[in-house]
Amino acid sequence: MNIALLGYGKMGRLIEKFALQRGHHIHLIVDENNRPDISATDFEGVDVAIDFSQPEAAVANINLCFEANLPIVVGTTGWYDQLDDVKKRCLDGNKTLMYGSNFSIGVNVFFHINRLLAAVMNPYKQYDVQVEEIHHTQKLDAPSGTAITIAEGIIENTDSKAEWINNLIGEGDEIIPKGQQLLIESHRIDDVPGTHTVLYSSEVDQIEFKHTAHSRAGFALGAVVAAEWIAGKTGFYQVNEMFNFGGHI
Repeated sequence: MNIALLGYGKMGRLIEKFALQRGHHIHLIVDENNRPDISATDFEGVDVAIDFSQPEAAVANINLCFEANLPIVVGTTGWYDQLDDVKKRCLDGNKTLMYGSNFSIGVNVFFHINRLLAAVMNPYKQYDVQVEEIHHTQKLDAPSGTAITIAEGIIENTDSKAEWINNLIGEGDEIIPKGQQLLIESHRIDDVPGTHTVLYSSEVDQIEFKHTAHSRAGFALGAVVAAEWIAGKTGFYQVNEMFNFGGHI
């Protein structure tokens, strides 16, 4: 496939590496240096775009790909407040988009088991649950998109939590969860690719469910696999739809 990379930071370069290893061609690279000069006509000959840019650029990049009638895989997070509008434009215009907070195979297994675990723990009200995430200091959004997906999986499968709140440690006053609020505690530490932990705590014990990324490579490879998966498809997809986990919940 001919691929357009939207964003060419550390993730963009890793995606390029895996795309080339899998026999694809990088036809176009768009970053902050040339983005103002790019139009839909520049995507001629491109089969799919992969976006790992910035939260403030993601929707504009999506719209540009829609204008070019180009399928797009979006790994950028921080723009989900516009998700419903983007979905409507995608479906109304018969376009193609896949988005996800994390394209790693391991993390998507984690997402699935997290939902199952929340349903299993739901009857045991003596346990309180919270989410902890640790990322590198260059991570622009807090909480991470992955942490939000984890929190939403818990909320959807328990009746003790209705919304999440965030504490970014070291930034402002600590927020104490109230009632049915689910706490996401965020830490920013140099050179940490990403660690996510779900904790169920009671007076007598604690259950920890944890995923640790050793590098960003899993995210990059998953994005290329997603680009291969949506080739020839039309519609609006979440990344979990390309996985076929048994025991769906």
